[in-house]
Amino acid sequence: MACRQSNVQTLQQEMTGAPSALTPAEAAPDTTKPPKTARPAAANSPGKNGFTDVVALDPTIRLDIRYATTNNFTKAQIYDCPLCLLRPEAAEALVKAHKALQKKKMGLKMFDCYRPRPYQQRLWDKVPNPDYVTPPAKGSMHSRGAAVDLTIVDAQGKELDMGTPYDFFGKEAHYDYTQLPAAVLANRRLLRETLEAAGFKGIRTEWWHFSYQGQNYALSDYVWPCD
Repeated sequence: MACRQSNVQTLQQEMTGAPSALTPAEAAPDTTKPPKTARPAAANSPGKNGFTDVVALDPTIRLDIRYATTNNFTKAQIYDCPLCLLRPEAAEALVKAHKALQKKKMGLKMFDCYRPRPYQQRLWDKVPNPDYVTPPAKGSMHSRGAAVDLTIVDAQGKELDMGTPYDFFGKEAHYDYTQLPAAVLANRRLLRETLEAAGFKGIRTEWWHFSYQGQNYALSDYVWPCD
């Protein structure tokens, strides 16, 4: 999720009622299982609405769609069920990046992909702060089906050390923050160079966020169906 760094402690106080230190907290284990799964009906399938299911395109891409669980910075489930959709051209480009990493016995793991505008509204309702969440009226690149939040995993599925958890709002998550171990900086550089070679562009403040540059897309309200 593309968010600008601001007063991190203020956000934490608003959501928890108590101050919290600005330290990279360990992400909770992925033990939360959403109660529903994505089962697109033929009449309301992603393909009929201008989207491609990334895992259907390449089943070796791993998913950890955080907003379909409570393991995210809002501590609330935003999506009804997990799915990684992108516009077809962006999905093909993502697979290209994944295959480039597979040659190095690595791969991609997705935290977020297309975010329907109704889900963007849910996120905004939880955190109505433009320093952290794009206002639904403006529209996120996620809501255009052109943005991804992701990381790299090794052959065993273990995430490479990127220095901070996903959706960490401190300066340590900035790509240009260099006071980190050499291995972390190398991992971030590999992620960025791989995605850029496939047609994506990163941002300064979030090592995990990239947007596809090959085409412009309209905002979308399409919500995939769930069981």
